[in-house]
Amino acid sequence: MGIYVEAAVGADFDELWRLTQDPACHQRWDLRFTEIQPLPGPEGAPVRFRYTTRVLPGFSVAGTGVSAGERERPDGTRTSALRFSCPHPLSPLAEGSGYWRYVPDGDGVRFLTGYDYRPRWGRAGALLDRLVFRRLMGWATAWSFDRLRLWLERGISPERALLNWIAEMAVRALVIAASCAVLLAGPLQIAALTGPLGPGTVFALPLAAAVALTLALIKTPLPGTPAARRCLRTPPLRVRAPRLLLRLEGPMS
Repeated sequence: MGIYVEAAVGADFDELWRLTQDPACHQRWDLRFTEIQPLPGPEGAPVRFRYTTRVLPGFSVAGTGVSAGERERPDGTRTSALRFSCPHPLSPLAEGSGYWRYVPDGDGVRFLTGYDYRPRWGRAGALLDRLVFRRLMGWATAWSFDRLRLWLERGISPERALLNWIAEMAVRALVIAASCAVLLAGPLQIAALTGPLGPGTVFALPLAAAVALTLALIKTPLPGTPAARRCLRTPPLRVRAPRLLLRLEGPMS
């Protein structure tokens, strides 16, 4: 699989399963889907669905998918598999497949995913995918997994978590802008800015700006803010897709 993400979630196994398998809950925490609508089908069969993803304000792409889950497995784990297809000519993703694994781990669960897709637009699309889209998809997946973790562990709703992230990013952006303005200013400009505070500020202010800039760039996000960096992005061992995925037919079959 091309993209791998793993999160350690300290939550009830059944509740994690519910929030990931219920489409109404799934679309709330997963940044990759704006809306998921199940389609009618026979009881016990793989679930077919339509999905919409808002790429930019006022512009969305839609596709179809099929998913199936194994809630009871001999080793105590659970598995969910998915295949999807998007016919929209402006979607960078043409089709793909992936899986979720739920692995009991002490008082919590290792929730992990592996998936891959075929990019659109030929060689140019493959290059753009390698440089931009695949990195963005990996980040969005990890960020969403941590958003889900906050919902389960701390009771922070996905909507509240998004607002927390926006607020923290806004503060960091302001600190970065102000720090850069100070670092780019000359001694005379700093002296004019500080006025009667003394010549010592000509040296102290740039130092403080450098420290503030460093913290804004590298400081760990607040506990209530989703962060992709909290998730594992490289599989610890070689992983294989579950048999459930290999047996699952595509959404257009």
